[in-house]
Amino acid sequence: MKIGILSKRRGNFAGEIQKYLELKGHDVKIFTVDDLIVNEMLLKRDLYILKSKHLLYLYAGYFLEANMIPVIPNTTISYFHKNRVESYFSMKKLDLLCPNIFMGTFKTLRSQLQESSFPLISKPMHGSGSRGVKVYNSLQEFNVSTDNYLYLENFIKGTHYLAYFIEDEICICKKRPLSNEHQDTELIESDKEIEKYLIKWKEKYNLLFGHLDLVRETNTNKLYVVDAGTFPEFSNWKRDTDPTSKICDLILKEFRMLKN
Repeated sequence: MKIGILSKRRGNFAGEIQKYLELKGHDVKIFTVDDLIVNEMLLKRDLYILKSKHLLYLYAGYFLEANMIPVIPNTTISYFHKNRVESYFSMKKLDLLCPNIFMGTFKTLRSQLQESSFPLISKPMHGSGSRGVKVYNSLQEFNVSTDNYLYLENFIKGTHYLAYFIEDEICICKKRPLSNEHQDTELIESDKEIEKYLIKWKEKYNLLFGHLDLVRETNTNKLYVVDAGTFPEFSNWKRDTDPTSKICDLILKEFRMLKN
């Protein structure tokens, strides 16, 4: 089978996926921004894996799906988990606890926010992880030079977690606040509430794998979802299962189901 991978990079997890699928006998090509053109040439492959949620790859995914080429994960799921606002409200619709949010221009936010609203954390409207994230501890600190809309959340003080799932297998790790997926974490054996959050999200959107970033607030012990990713790198997967082979096998199984 001919498989394409839509990815920002040729290495890292996308490279591991390519190696595994090639060992299984498939013809696999990774498309990065250097060689991705959205045209009929893409239609010569049987399946595409949407590793990146950047807009060019999403647009390629829309083109492929419109031409009946399967894309896994599908573009709808990938898009609204890329968009910060849509991702936030997708969690709220599941009755998962999320921080309060504030959106608007800097000028409007600056004039209406109260000191009691802080600390606040600003995040890019699109994307996930820790890139572009900044914490403001007071109204005095909140000073930015932009005319763009801003997205702010209450910064929850507490224990931070990175929680993965692959099919029915779950891996939960403690992590440092604001650290990204690649930095060191500490495996914990279980947390029933985190597991419940993962399962609820997974079942609602029929996800094969993914991860949530969560914080358990120190003062209240309440559990908040602060970020979601539909195709992580699994850099801190600490179970015995090999994530590359399991994810590839799940994708191939999903492809067969879609074709049937």
